[in-house]
Amino acid sequence: MELTRRRMTGALAALPLFAALGGCGARRGDALTIWAMGNEAAALPRLVETMRRAPEAPRVRVQPLPWSAAHQKLLTGFAGGSLPAIGQVGNSWIAEMATIGAIAPVPASMQGLLADQFAAVVDTNRIGGEVWAVPWYVDTRLQFYRTDRLARAGHDTPPLEWAAWKRMLHDVKRLAGDGNYALWLPLNEFEQLLTIAQSAGARLLRDADGRGAFSDPEFKAALAFYKSLFDEGLAPRVSATQIANLWNEFARGWFSVFISGPWTIGDLGERLPPGFRGKWATAPNPGPDGIGSAAPGGSSLVVFADHRANDHAWDCLAQLLAPAAQIEFHALTGDLPARRAAWQQAGLASDPVVAPFATQLERARALPKVPEWERIVTAMQLVAERMVRGEYSVDEAAAQIDARADRLLEKRRWMLEKGRAL
Repeated sequence: MELTRRRMTGALAALPLFAALGGCGARRGDALTIWAMGNEAAALPRLVETMRRAPEAPRVRVQPLPWSAAHQKLLTGFAGGSLPAIGQVGNSWIAEMATIGAIAPVPASMQGLLADQFAAVVDTNRIGGEVWAVPWYVDTRLQFYRTDRLARAGHDTPPLEWAAWKRMLHDVKRLAGDGNYALWLPLNEFEQLLTIAQSAGARLLRDADGRGAFSDPEFKAALAFYKSLFDEGLAPRVSATQIANLWNEFARGWFSVFISGPWTIGDLGERLPPGFRGKWATAPNPGPDGIGSAAPGGSSLVVFADHRANDHAWDCLAQLLAPAAQIEFHALTGDLPARRAAWQQAGLASDPVVAPFATQLERARALPKVPEWERIVTAMQLVAERMVRGEYSVDEAAAQIDARADRLLEKRRWMLEKGRAL
């Protein structure tokens, strides 16, 4: 681990710290410090204040990091040996943090925290046979739709099989008229295509995650279906940056269906006109033959490697994952709890808008656990956009994505050959 740190230190520049008081987390004096990001960092001090701590337990400090700088800060902290006891880590970063030795595996004494969680989310954090982080809050992506416009087009809810779903979109498009669409699929975002690909059963990577599998029949089927949604005029060929106000366009009927995550529930409640209450709903994603899949998302809590023997750190993490704390955290942030017990106790499992997220999470599939993954899906979407705009056929696009993925995974293949990859 020290060798890795020395190598990283030469390439990373330090970033400023932002301090705030809290109650559980880098050790400073007699305090535990937690690094957290975004809304979670803002809410965490209030949550920590409600925790029952043993008299001998150190107080907890929360240091907020902006999401835009958090990844770099984690790497810098590891290189400099200044990571805190506990940290919030995006689930897509767990593989990288485990690979470089920055985080400690979850010990046997904490395995009970994983027992009532969504399997795909836990599997995201399982690398090399060990779980490296405890899911804190979860998200995934599914359909948001205008109930009134679907009803006028003759549909109570979106069908859950691709062919029927596309027929519904055509019905909505006819109702919407010229210049309007049924579906919003921003060309600069990879998540929508990834959702379609996972629903098609695409494996995405092959050969121990050392090469792309984007020329597999399943991924090509997903690419073809994605392309057809634009070719048939169901979705506009535009990116999110070309839309001034997404919520206004949804309200005026420029599109009636889009794919997003649970944070959108609050956005729709706040940003749509008052008359739209009850005119939108959520539904699981469609698949080739029924309910589709999606990527499990959210953030996890980790104990950093230098604090693996710190019982106070693990105790603090366990308290933050208690069902009562999860419910309070949901009330403060709107984040969906990681633990099923909190879903039941808070009534989320029976909420008609929220419950479809649980249905979707039950069918979620963990993404490849390689540090290069975010760059791979970014490359995937760049090629997919060019395909949608007519530069590539489906076969050409698949080959291009494979070639780019293989280049990004070159170091991993070397590590696999040397037996050094997790």
